[in-house]
Amino acid sequence: MLKSVSRAFAGIYLLLSFVLLTPQLSEATEEYARQSGQTCAVCHLDPAGGGELTAAGTSFSVTQQSKNIHPVTGTSAKIFRLVIGYIHFLTAIFWFGTILYVHLILKPAYAAGGLPRGELRVGIISMIVMGISGVILTFFRVTSFDTLFHTNFGILLLVKVALYLVMVISALFVITVIGPRLKAKRKEPSLSVSTGEFTLDDLAAYDGKDGRPAYFAFERKIYDATQSKLWKQGTHMGRHTAGIDLTEALTLAPHGREKVAEMREVGNLVASAPRKAPLHERVFFFMAHMNLTIVFIIILILSLWRWG
Repeated sequence: MLKSVSRAFAGIYLLLSFVLLTPQLSEATEEYARQSGQTCAVCHLDPAGGGELTAAGTSFSVTQQSKNIHPVTGTSAKIFRLVIGYIHFLTAIFWFGTILYVHLILKPAYAAGGLPRGELRVGIISMIVMGISGVILTFFRVTSFDTLFHTNFGILLLVKVALYLVMVISALFVITVIGPRLKAKRKEPSLSVSTGEFTLDDLAAYDGKDGRPAYFAFERKIYDATQSKLWKQGTHMGRHTAGIDLTEALTLAPHGREKVAEMREVGNLVASAPRKAPLHERVFFFMAHMNLTIVFIIILILSLWRWG
């Protein structure tokens, strides 16, 4: 199971790398064609290019002559742009790869008990690096507002920037508002569960925080990790938190189930009566699926830039 998941995760990264790094193919070679993705016939009466200009070509020619363009001509400038572009793409691969891995393999419920610090750190750093590197690359690529608002490249860039801002705003909202509510359990732990049967609501109280016991569910059994040095403050390896059902998450762990079986068994996980999830949980799941959709849209935009 672990090997198949690792192959799937590696496949995600390879796919993103292929989409992001494949060079753009275009039949046009002039400045406007490179910026807009349009054919020679847009600017020239001769579809093969060259010769007399159309109205659009004349307008673009006047625009280029009337402004100070900042082409990348120096070797150092080209190397700098290459480095920034490499960092931009590499960050996108890590960020999008993490989102795809968490949402498609681990499922959003993985973070429903609180945002794991590892994924949170990747997201915050990625948003900052993507924003800074994106601004620098835009400066090199977009030479005028005409390019930004009247070319396919510019319009798609504006859409991508808008989607990036939506992801940033939603992430800040989840971190500052939703995250603390996810971590706040619905009730204090009871002194004992006399029947040895725990619902997910009961289990949520045993999160290992503030002196509370650290329990988790695995394959319908409840285990006590309170005394384990690997479960300090109810967190295991900075990723898994106590107080929830970790059956699916722990099947991806590098160790076998015998490590779980070594812990003290304290009860069984039983189904609870259907309940309506609180508003903050519903908002969290909505934003999780929204960000996953945005990732697919951004990958589509990158595809349109290169093959559209």
